[in-house]
Amino acid sequence: MRFVKTPSVEELQVISRFESLRKVLLSEAYAPHLERPLAYWALPTDRRLPLAFLGRTLQDLLNTPFAELASTPGIGQKKIRMFVKLLARVASTDPAQLSTHLAEVTEPIALGEADTTANGFDPAAVSEVVWEQWRSSVLRHGLGKEALGRFAPSLKHMTRVIWNTPLETYAAMSLAEIRRLKTHGEKRVRAILEVFYCIHRLVAAVGAQEHLVVRIVPRRIDAVETWVGHVLQSPGIPSEEELFQRFVSPLLEQIRVDAADQIVTLAENRLGIRGPVTSVRQVSRSMGLTRARVYQLLNEVNDIMNVRWPLGRHQVYELSERFRAQAAQMENPPRLEQFHAAVELFYPGNRRGAAGPLERAGGAATATGDPATPMPSSSGSNGAHAGRAGVASVGHDEAVQLQTA
Repeated sequence: MRFVKTPSVEELQVISRFESLRKVLLSEAYAPHLERPLAYWALPTDRRLPLAFLGRTLQDLLNTPFAELASTPGIGQKKIRMFVKLLARVASTDPAQLSTHLAEVTEPIALGEADTTANGFDPAAVSEVVWEQWRSSVLRHGLGKEALGRFAPSLKHMTRVIWNTPLETYAAMSLAEIRRLKTHGEKRVRAILEVFYCIHRLVAAVGAQEHLVVRIVPRRIDAVETWVGHVLQSPGIPSEEELFQRFVSPLLEQIRVDAADQIVTLAENRLGIRGPVTSVRQVSRSMGLTRARVYQLLNEVNDIMNVRWPLGRHQVYELSERFRAQAAQMENPPRLEQFHAAVELFYPGNRRGAAGPLERAGGAATATGDPATPMPSSSGSNGAHAGRAGVASVGHDEAVQLQTA
């Protein structure tokens, strides 16, 4: 951008804007920004980006006279205005929201056309600085060890191999580094970003308290877990209707969110949603599948529940054993067939592979004829519920819980 002897009013406005932003950004408050390249603030949807500047640090650019910047080859009037717009974006970024980790990035991350989801997530609006804010929120609240798939809006849209990847694995990388990973194409990167976006939306405004920690749980799982904790501390067995409404139905709804239609149909048949509870043989005939394939699909149901509710197995089996013991002492116990079918569906005592041998869920393989053995109950499950300080439901599919540290 080369000015004539007498700059126009528009050109003078650009120069004035640059100088005012330069003064602000060179102040002590913005010192953490200065070592970052300009590309941190570029969005995939930005047009006419000053590519010659993106790899240079802010400190280098701000210490360069405007006339020299404007005379850079390839930088015209439109690109110099975009450069000033990026500086304004830098000035609007709170340094406290960024991590101290400086990851290498030399260009904006392209994620395709804008495609905003129902929860407001727009993959085309994610710059490196936005990504830093999201991953900082995850690490600041101690969520790095949590599995990525646990917080996904739907596991249908996330590749199975990254369901159990800890959040800290991706929180340690820049967007550019994630994009360079093998097998991480646009679809996989989008799924990763959406999880971090959802978490950031929930916890960004949550302040720190020494005696409280933040725990994020899928909304349906939170409702079931709360109910299980209450029932474990109460006498008697709930009615068949309550068992369905508070236990079977929400867990089945979670499967509808996360699994393909074929798996949902299988789960409904096994639970007797539209008829009596059916056996694997009956389901195999009605759905036109081999029994080996049915077992594969049943294993997928268990995989989903292990990601969504990793502590559910111990709590559910403790509840199941409690019901069995109480029912044995009652003359007319309530019907528990559907409840026990749900326990076996969501957390089977044994898993059968396509080849036929049974495998203990979470353990070693057993003989083919071994009966399903319930997992031992967890002695700490009651305490997990009794220790809650409060629960605040936030967002579409997740709930934030505040617990005593």
